Order: sequence, then C-alpha cells, then structure tokens
Amino acid sequence: MPKLGESVQEATITKWFVKEGDRIEEDEPLFEVATDKVDSEIPSPVDGIIKKIAYEVNALVAVGEIVAVITTEGDDEQDQADEEKSESASGSEIPNVQEQKAQPASGKSAQVVESKSVAVASRFYSPLVLSIANSEQVSMAELETIQGSGLNGRVQKNDILNYVAARKQGKVSSAPVAPPQVKEVAAPAKASVSLGAGDQIIEMDRVRKIIADHMVMSKKVSPHVTAVVEADVTNLVLWRAKVKDSFQAKYGEKITYMPVFTEAVARAITEFPMLNSSVDDYKIVIHKDVNIAIAVAKPDGNLVVPVIKNAEQKNLVGLTKNLNQLAEAARKNKLTVEDYQGGTFTITNFGSFRNLIGTPIINQPQVAILATGSIEKKPAVMETPTGDAIVVRHKMFLSLSYDHRIIDGALGGAFLRRIADILEGFDVDREV
Repeated sequence: MPKLGESVQEATITKWFVKEGDRIEEDEPLFEVATDKVDSEIPSPVDGIIKKIAYEVNALVAVGEIVAVITTEGDDEQDQADEEKSESASGSEIPNVQEQKAQPASGKSAQVVESKSVAVASRFYSPLVLSIANSEQVSMAELETIQGSGLNGRVQKNDILNYVAARKQGKVSSAPVAPPQVKEVAAPAKASVSLGAGDQIIEMDRVRKIIADHMVMSKKVSPHVTAVVEADVTNLVLWRAKVKDSFQAKYGEKITYMPVFTEAVARAITEFPMLNSSVDDYKIVIHKDVNIAIAVAKPDGNLVVPVIKNAEQKNLVGLTKNLNQLAEAARKNKLTVEDYQGGTFTITNFGSFRNLIGTPIINQPQVAILATGSIEKKPAVMETPTGDAIVVRHKMFLSLSYDHRIIDGALGGAFLRRIADILEGFDVDREV
C-alpha cells in the first residue's frame, strides 16, 4: 500500500482490476483505493503475473502493508522455495484469528501470508514481529500485553526484542497471559427517528460517510469560535467588471472573486502566522508554506478540498490559473492525491450559493477556516465634503471559524479584520 498523503495512514481497497493468475504490465491499473481525501488508481510497479492478492475489496489496509505479490521473470523457482518454506513452518506460526474463523470445513489449518500483517484484536503485527514471536515462543496472549512504541501502539521490532530480553532475565513471566480487556466504545448518541408512511431512506455513500465522520471529529477536537465582519468590496466589484474580458483575452482564464480572496488571505497569513498552524497534543506547529485549501462542491453534491500550494508566492494570474485548474479537475473527478496534500488554511465560499453568511467547521488538522458570503448592493452612510450621504455600495460578510485552543478572540478578530481591510483597499486601477 503506497503512501497516499502526509497524514494518511491507511486506505480502503475499493476495486481490483486483476485476479490471481492474471498477467499485468508495468503502469497498468492494479487496484483502486479510497482515503478520506481522494480515490486513486494504483498502477503496477512491474511486469509479471499476479501470484497472490492478500486483501479483499473493502479491506482497510495500513500504508506499507503488502497487498499483492507479483511474480516477475526468473522469480518462479525462488517463489516455489518460499512456498515450501512457508508450508513447513506453518505449524509453528501464530494463526490469524480472523482467518481461523473463515477456514473451510475440510479441517485444513489457516495459514498466514508472510507478506502481510495480521490483524488481531485492536492491533496489527508485522511479519518480522511474528517471526520473532515464533522463534522465541512468545504466545499471542503475551504479544497482546506488550506496549508498542509504533503508530497506534503497534508493536515494533525493538519492542518485542526488549520484551524477550526482559523475560530471559526473569523480569516478566513467560506464562501465557490473558489478553487485555478491550474497552467497549459507546456508540455515538443519536436521536430516535420516527418513520412515516412514504418516508424515503437513503444510505450515505462512502464519501458522505467520510465527510460526516470528519466533521464530527473536528467538532470534538477543536472548540470552535466564529467571528464575522462586513466588508465593503465596491472597488473589487468595479475592477472585476472592468477587466474580466481583457483578463480572459490575455491569459485565457476566467477571473472570479476567489483568486482575490485567496490573495488577501495569503497576505494576511504572512502577517498573522499563527493562523497557519496545527496543534499536535500541547505543541503548536507553525507551517512555513501558506497552502490554501479551497472547498469545492462536486456535481454529486459531495465536497472536496484541493490545495493551492505556496499561495503567498503567487500573483493574481497564477492563483487564477491554479484555482480554475483545480475546480475543473474536481468537476471531472480528475484530482490527484497531491492536489489534496498539505493544506494549512481553508476558504469556503457560501456566496456561490447566494448565502450571506455561514459558520464553517474547521478542516482538521488546520486551526481556521474562512467563509465568504455573497456580494450584495446595500445602502451605506459615507462621509462627503458636504456631510454624510447615503450611497449604494457592494458589501459582503466574511466569517472566520477558528480553534480556540490556540487562537483567542483578539488574534482571530485582528486577522479577520485585516482580510477585510485588504479587500476594502483593493486598487480599482490595478493592471492585469
């Protein structure tokens, strides 16, 4: 299972394009995976024959695990020797509990595929750890008691070697130990639903389930606070109306308001770097690059959040090209894994649905998200040389949801006000 993103630790296999015994060429699609960020086709790294498929469709697999074995030319003899070695050792291997349950009625003992990890209770054990356990006669019950130092408590090589050394010194008992009790996780509270005649029940698709879980997780992780300002963007509206045709003729790109919003956010972040951070336990990680994620609604109604990398280094033309390309790719389901990686701040545009204001949920592990409302003509009081006057201005609401663990009202409010000031001070005579 390849690495699919900076924060992605596992992925679900949604489709196999091959079956065991098929011949495949290098770069041909091998299988399809889905993460909470993107769906991807994984190509074959070599030419060969599919010898073994280790995981079925819908299996959740950790990054780095072997999901298939491909035999290449010249490997046949070695593979046969490996098979014989695996069969002769099968009697001493620690069996896969899940595979035992599914073993056929013929009574053949379930065998562990040496190239994949074994799922037991709440943890995975790598082939190396299982091999050491076999040779040192460490039972599965003992393995379950070892405190792992790896991700999610996974037992690593040094963990089991330290355990074996301690056991030889008499510091731990070698007798089988009952595995630790697995705490039952309470199901999330839900409101009871009364069904009436004619009510329609729709099962969430996979993407909607992921979005739902991610939103609930964000509200549990971060105490959300939302601040709102109203910005006078008359200069921006007049400028866009004046240059949109010439901009498209010159650069071949349609200019919307979003590149300007992105530019303003990137500029404000360089002045308020704490808004470009993440929280890791009690540590604050302030990111060097300003990578702005833009929430985009797909035709199927689901939401994706591709990322503009190094937004603070790009001019308005570059931001426009980048945005249009990502939006087009999103509509055609052509976004890649790289398009989703590394976001440090998010913008979502409520105005595209003619909504005035919104209170968005933070896109974890970021600490803030900006919502832009629709731009509307409103009466406003302005000072003139002859006194106050009521005039028509173009105004919009900006709302910022931020993580109150590290961002207080003064910082969040100052940052939001700075974005508004940048937009209000837009140069109506700016050249394209």
